[in-house]
Amino acid sequence: MIEVHSWATPNGHKVHIMLEECGLPYKVVPVDIGAGDQFQPDFLAISPNNKIPAIIDPDGPDGQPISLFESGAILLYLAGKTGRFLPADTRGKYEVLQWLMFQMGGVGPMLGQAHHFRIYAPQKIDYAIDRYTNEARRLYGVMDKRLANSRYIGGPEYGIADMAIFPWLRSWKNQGIDWNDYPHLKGWFDEIAARPAVQRGVEVLADRRKPITDDKAREVLFGSEQYRRH
Repeated sequence: MIEVHSWATPNGHKVHIMLEECGLPYKVVPVDIGAGDQFQPDFLAISPNNKIPAIIDPDGPDGQPISLFESGAILLYLAGKTGRFLPADTRGKYEVLQWLMFQMGGVGPMLGQAHHFRIYAPQKIDYAIDRYTNEARRLYGVMDKRLANSRYIGGPEYGIADMAIFPWLRSWKNQGIDWNDYPHLKGWFDEIAARPAVQRGVEVLADRRKPITDDKAREVLFGSEQYRRH
């Protein structure tokens, strides 16, 4: 059974959704990132960048246990393990991979910054809010244009690129987005949100997550604790 060391965040939900879609048995090990669990030695041993999620698969590719961090790498691993949600043909595979990289390099970091400066930053910095809100809208526009000509983000079939992007768009309001500006993306979003496995995936650990309102959690997530050598 795969161990998923995770929390209820977009990056965590990517992997929760994939596991639910694949039907693989898994056990969730909560990593409360507001309490600093991500800095514990046991977690750092499998995720040296102190970020969730990470997995341990006791039945790795060579029959030996394997641990992996980085949500994109985990999605690729699970796709390879199950033979699902990533095309087998070379062209189709790279079509999906480019959009997975788009999420890892653009959607996640930029929407995360928009969310941070709009909601969590202790000082409201107009330049930062404008910069990342505009970038969020630009990225939504890229995806909307893609989905005007493709049923799914990665191509004609639902796959790991869709699973990677969807959780990040659930906080659209906090990112300064008006869905009326992105009708193709909104249709895709609603279709993905209706999938039973997606609904189960986004509920994983959702009852454990609390709003970030206290100074201790803010310090752990955004302050000097991040930069202390562990």
